[in-house]
Amino acid sequence: MQVDKFYYDNKTVKWFAYAVMVWAIVGMLAGLWIAIAMYYPKINLGFAPTTFGRMRPVHTNAVIFAFVGNGIFMGIYYSLQRLCKTRMFSDKLSKIHFWGWQLIIVAGALSLWTGHTSGKEYAELEWPIDIAIAVVWIIFGINMFGTIIKRRESHIYVAIWFYIATWVTVAMLHIVNSLELPISFLKSYSIYAGVQDALVQWWYGHNAVAFFLTTPYLGLMYYFLPKAANRPIYSYRLSIVHFWALIFIYIWAGPHHLLYTALPDWAQSLGVVFSIMLIAPSWGGMLNGLFTLRGAWDKVREDPVLKFLVVAITCYGMATFEGPMLSLKSVNAISHFTDWTIAHVHIGALGWNGFLTFGILYWLIPKMWNTQLYSKKLAGTHFWIGTIGIVLYAIPLYWAGFTQSLMWKAFTDEGQLKFQFLETVTHILPMYMVRSVGGALYLSGAFIMIYNLRKTILQGSFIADEAAEAAPLPKVITTHGNEYWHRWIERRPMKMLLFSLIAVVIGGLIELIPTFMVKSNIPTISSVKPYTPLELHGRDIYVREGCYLCHSQMIRPFRDEVARYGEYSKAGEFVYDHPFQWGSKRTGPDLARIGGKYPDSWHYNHMMDPQSMSPGSIMPSYIWLYDHQIDTTKTPKMIWAMRKLGVPYPEGYEATCNADVAKQELAIQASLKADKLDVKPNDEIVALIAYLQRVGKDIKSAPKEELQTAEKGGNALMGN
Repeated sequence: MQVDKFYYDNKTVKWFAYAVMVWAIVGMLAGLWIAIAMYYPKINLGFAPTTFGRMRPVHTNAVIFAFVGNGIFMGIYYSLQRLCKTRMFSDKLSKIHFWGWQLIIVAGALSLWTGHTSGKEYAELEWPIDIAIAVVWIIFGINMFGTIIKRRESHIYVAIWFYIATWVTVAMLHIVNSLELPISFLKSYSIYAGVQDALVQWWYGHNAVAFFLTTPYLGLMYYFLPKAANRPIYSYRLSIVHFWALIFIYIWAGPHHLLYTALPDWAQSLGVVFSIMLIAPSWGGMLNGLFTLRGAWDKVREDPVLKFLVVAITCYGMATFEGPMLSLKSVNAISHFTDWTIAHVHIGALGWNGFLTFGILYWLIPKMWNTQLYSKKLAGTHFWIGTIGIVLYAIPLYWAGFTQSLMWKAFTDEGQLKFQFLETVTHILPMYMVRSVGGALYLSGAFIMIYNLRKTILQGSFIADEAAEAAPLPKVITTHGNEYWHRWIERRPMKMLLFSLIAVVIGGLIELIPTFMVKSNIPTISSVKPYTPLELHGRDIYVREGCYLCHSQMIRPFRDEVARYGEYSKAGEFVYDHPFQWGSKRTGPDLARIGGKYPDSWHYNHMMDPQSMSPGSIMPSYIWLYDHQIDTTKTPKMIWAMRKLGVPYPEGYEATCNADVAKQELAIQASLKADKLDVKPNDEIVALIAYLQRVGKDIKSAPKEELQTAEKGGNALMGN
């Protein structure tokens, strides 16, 4: 029988492994920084790039796309070659992919630090970088599918199914959510507005977790767990059910991030139903992984790689049980906007993604350097420090989340709110301190790992091109009798791609199309008018500084929220918001009705020195807003973009809009001067005050009959 001799490419795997270790430290250091900032605001140093609003997206993007992203590529480039028994399709494409991805990460971090953000969580990067991501992702796809097509193994193993679904779904999510209208090199506006933007964003946001943080890592689990345990996967049939059920159901669950908001009730209900259904396939995958280790628990106790993998899979099971529970409306009413959600997310990030990545690194590095791990004892130390770090990180935040919700909802016997919002912040500061200790321990474990792996590398000899041999794939693949349907699909990668795309497109179309095409879902409110040009400038500053990361602009229909903030939010309020700013966490109070609540001077002093207006506040000072001026040369472009997006400014308003800017600036300047505060009319603080004084103001003058119609509109498709 003819046998082909060839070489696996380990160089690309090596570079992705190095990138994983570097970006792990960067992402975790940024996370530790903002964890400390939650109880020690002076760490912000009065320097814009170090504030929570700018550091937080750097942290999330570094962990998701740099640490986890490079971990995905490291694992896929190693496993795919061996599963297909062939070298990667193109060494040149592998290099372009690696360096392109690293340049994207660096450009993303620098742009976020300098305040260039789209203002959409987990999709903050601006349009040139979005295009670069799409290009590099396509290059990765060509390389991956080229490898699969030239494979020497007829059967496409389960790990590859997950790689295929990941590639096609992430491409779809990224393209749809990143549709924006640029007005300059690093500034654009989402083409979606308000409720529609929120739905698209969390359709993307939830499924970025599903198809970037989950499905590729499940593929890695299906390859590296059996390899590390030296056992076959527990159940082939369970893997089939796990795969198809997961990718079909997951795509529907995004609206559970928007329960009790202005999103139409029918969309919220769909999100809840499919979120609960997710428990079955998710736990099917977890059990398939854990049952693979039946009879091998003695080995688990001795092998640090398996220890990391077992805890990772267990955290996956915990997170995928808790997620559906959080989508129940009764639970979500407690958890949403609190630190409970942050704890939940980090069980997945630190436990599932982090520990699985660490386990793979401990397995891969000795293999590629043809040596033994330098120190199992150090690996064990890393395991226990990391595990304790996860516990100390998560438990205080669960405690903080329950505390926040209970304090927000507490009333006195006389029917008054029992606590001011700031009291609910200062009360949980000890939990934040313990959380940062947990994060520091977890980071320390990563440093121990890097030291251990470096010593392993130094004692070994790197195998850049690993020799292999395999029989070529027959030109005609014969079948035997009534072939099982899935065996047929597994031999046809392009069919697998097509069916995966169909599975994920169905849920997206059913949720998105009615929200965009059925006008009664988003009824307009006549009193809601477009922002003035100066308010648009102020809104851009609000987005730039990441204010939405600590303040929501969405009042839910609960007694405590209405009592604390005012009339609950309606879909028609947000029709001119590109992008929406509902937020997902309340470190500070909701701002949906902030307009007119305080005088201009209060906002001036509050942004200059938050603690002077709110003693005990953990908000940083924004002193650069008093030194920088808005760029009025951009105003016509801003108005042009908004008009293109359907905001009803008068035709030709671009030519006169700056006159209105100057008029409103002078009015705010005069107001501040009356309180003995001197500003230049075009200072950024003036524009921000203009925006804050406008937020939620229009709804206060809306006729009650129109508000009642607006309330009913979102339920039109349900017949309510």
